[in-house]
Amino acid sequence: MAEMEPGTLITLVTILVSGVGILLGTITPAIVEGRAVLKALEGMTRQPEAANDLRTTLIIAMALLESTAIYVLLVCLILIFANPLLDRFFPGG
Repeated sequence: MAEMEPGTLITLVTILVSGVGILLGTITPAIVEGRAVLKALEGMTRQPEAANDLRTTLIIAMALLESTAIYVLLVCLILIFANPLLDRFFPGG
């Protein structure tokens, strides 16, 4: 493998880490959201009179879980398009 410039190497590593981060950061909330829906539906079938309370709680929980994936996306986009490491270690580069 040929010698890479340090800026190019940091950019490549940042892109790879961002890819893995977005993969894990979206799969994990999706699995947890699925489990939350499953448990809420089980609760609704056992106690239909509590369905409205469970639905409200489920919607709030889903919004909080989805915000985790949005934060991961935000951090990955910052790392890819406005990489603070390049300015810190290679000023003027």
